[in-house]
Amino acid sequence: MRRTNRPIRWTAMIGAALIATTATAGPEPLVVTGTSPAARGLTASVATPISVTFDRAVTPASIDATRFHAMGRWSGPVTGAITVSGDGRTVTLTPDASFSAGEMIWVILAGTITATDGGTLDGGYAFQFWTASAPASMDFEEIQRLTTRTTPGESSRAYGGIGTDLNGDGYLDITIVNEDTADLRVFMNRADGSGLFDPFIEPTFPVGDRASPSEPADFNLDGHADICVANIDDDTVSILLGNGDGTFAPQQKVAVGVAPRGIAVLDVDADGDVDIVNTNATSGNLSLLLNDGTGVFGAPTFFDGGGNGEWALASADMNEDGRLDLVVGARFSQEVNVLAGDAAGGFSLVSERGGVGSIWMLNCGDLDGDGHDDVATANSSSNSGSILLGDGAGGLAPPITQSTDFFPLATDVGDLDGDGDLDWVTSSFSGDWWIFRNDGTGVFEFDQEVLAPSAASCALPADVDNDGDLDLVLIDEIADVLIVMENVGAPCVADVDGSGDVGFADLLIVIASWGPCPAGCPGDLDGSKEVDFIDLLTVLAAWGPCPR
Repeated sequence: MRRTNRPIRWTAMIGAALIATTATAGPEPLVVTGTSPAARGLTASVATPISVTFDRAVTPASIDATRFHAMGRWSGPVTGAITVSGDGRTVTLTPDASFSAGEMIWVILAGTITATDGGTLDGGYAFQFWTASAPASMDFEEIQRLTTRTTPGESSRAYGGIGTDLNGDGYLDITIVNEDTADLRVFMNRADGSGLFDPFIEPTFPVGDRASPSEPADFNLDGHADICVANIDDDTVSILLGNGDGTFAPQQKVAVGVAPRGIAVLDVDADGDVDIVNTNATSGNLSLLLNDGTGVFGAPTFFDGGGNGEWALASADMNEDGRLDLVVGARFSQEVNVLAGDAAGGFSLVSERGGVGSIWMLNCGDLDGDGHDDVATANSSSNSGSILLGDGAGGLAPPITQSTDFFPLATDVGDLDGDGDLDWVTSSFSGDWWIFRNDGTGVFEFDQEVLAPSAASCALPADVDNDGDLDLVLIDEIADVLIVMENVGAPCVADVDGSGDVGFADLLIVIASWGPCPAGCPGDLDGSKEVDFIDLLTVLAAWGPCPR
């Protein structure tokens, strides 16, 4: 049955709002007027500082590392100096270390940041952006295979995990969530540029029964990466705080709804720390867990996700108001819903898009390069994936459906060829990973298949060897292995038609587009905005089969 599209808000805020309307008008709220890098951008430098500009000067004492901070999905919590510009309007976080190539970074500003006239940043502010990855061939070569088992033949059921740097050495580590053994198993990067990992740390780190989806965050703002995990069979969420050396403190376990299936992290109440939201597939709702600032979470508040069988979940600023929203995949009603976050810490259903398929997982990013976040889904028993393009106001276009192998249960995006757009990987339980290349407009073409030993469950597009391009860590949940695939070889730039050979077809494309091309064109191989003799010589110099 369809639920009503009612606003979902904290009732505790109502009384405060009524009191505020009777009070003497105070200063106007502080407003963010710009960010650098731009929100939702895909090609920021790994060495970029993060700047936020306001409509007027801020009080420097109201800006500190608990109220203005950032986190790289792979590089982990950002440490660095925070400075305020001479006119007081721009605050900048300059990281002590580089980000990882091709990763998403999210930035949080607390609602307590104050202007010099006393106005505050009501509702806080948050945005996400991606770093650029280097041009690459998308020729993947297996360099390592690691087991997640302690005893041969005894299943751990390695369902998924995160690729976040746990010890601050500048190399990402792999934390695997295991359903059967109900634990986390951590593989530390050797940090020598090889892209190889040590066997997992023992003893392992207990979580709940049938632990599955997970997200990294810095819940206690100590500069170390933490993790939260949804435990499907005991109806809980586990939070484990990182020790900064690859190990985790004992879990805090919080009871939520029945069969938690998706999980997301964001600052819901604008206090500057990271909260947790999860879907409950059998309860048919979502749980909100508020962080007290030290990484301790209270009892859940439940709210409606607008569909039937809320399963998949991600956070993104779908309506571009500077507050992260929730994107919910409802498996039974086969729809994707957008719940917009508001300044009061509530969520309202603003759009529904049906006909997607039996959604198991989803993620967000700007897939067509228009500056708006879009959605990619894996549709399990529908044997498909879907692309839903966002309009920047919280709406989604009808799904563009792509056939996959049988029962896809994971979708992941990243710029695998380094051309400035996000490519797509689906993981199918039937036994393979399919890689789709993005043409830059959100149109995806099948590029290659990687066979799994048994059952593909997840893919992590991440730079494991710190060479600037995206590699793949592939997870098989039946064979219980991690397969590390290095992205090898430089791209064949002169192969304009993508045939794998540089020949007459490529030469003709260059000649046909000869002259100025301010908007870019296929024959402009050096990015000079003009097709000329340099591009022609590039084709002639690379004549023949592309190197593999």
